[in-house]
Amino acid sequence: MSTTTTASAARPGRPRTRTRPLVILGLLVSALLAGVVSFYASGHPDGLEHVAGTLGFDTTAQRSATAGSPLADYAVADVADARLSGGLAGLVGVVVVGLVMAGLVLLLRRRPIPTRPDA
Repeated sequence: MSTTTTASAARPGRPRTRTRPLVILGLLVSALLAGVVSFYASGHPDGLEHVAGTLGFDTTAQRSATAGSPLADYAVADVADARLSGGLAGLVGVVVVGLVMAGLVLLLRRRPIPTRPDA
């Protein structure tokens, strides 16, 4: 007799939720938001830039070390169309975050405790 219990065995009246469709739906929604809806985000300065401008120290800002990177300013370098450039940058961000999260899930997942053969 196995000593491991599953979620459905612990709660017999509750159906088990499948993870794969939920993850796929989450990725599709994220890709849609990052690739399409992100273009319509506000073009106004973020909170820190606004406060810096209000208090008058916005002119002391120095260029970022990553300003020349391929995804600087939420856009893909060398893509002329602003909508396409921003959408691609958003999609790249979703893919990178998804890969990091998948790696963390694989690294930190629960593994069954090995049983001793003599037990």
